[in-house]
Amino acid sequence: MCLPAWASIDLVKVDKSKRRMYLIDNNEVIKEFRIALGKQPKGHKVQEGDQRTPEGRYYLDFVLDDSEFYRSIHISYPNAKDLAYASKLNLNPGGNIKIHGLKNGEHRPARYIQSFDWTDGCIAISNQEMDELLQLVKVGTPIEITW
Repeated sequence: MCLPAWASIDLVKVDKSKRRMYLIDNNEVIKEFRIALGKQPKGHKVQEGDQRTPEGRYYLDFVLDDSEFYRSIHISYPNAKDLAYASKLNLNPGGNIKIHGLKNGEHRPARYIQSFDWTDGCIAISNQEMDELLQLVKVGTPIEITW
């Protein structure tokens, strides 16, 4: 990882249609990751179990070092708009959406695992990339997820 010493990530952008996540500093892409998404990637997450990755503006709100996946950072989904919409439809909007590494105990190569969408709505990167991400991105950083 070779980043300018002055780089300070102020935005994470996810383009679901391109399966890419970008770390942005002052409108400049500093780092790009290939990502895997939920098994139903097109469209905004509406309810628990729909296997969709949410779309919108959220925040990276806390880090988890102990879960079923190799390290993760939580995304603040659902926000107030998501909760209101789900309530109107009498649905549970779900939650527990994260950027995470591979599932613990996964022995297949990361390059293979990242070649298809396999999560329940989270954004997945390799374990090495997860370590890089957590070095570069602070809790509280906004994340914009679009199709």
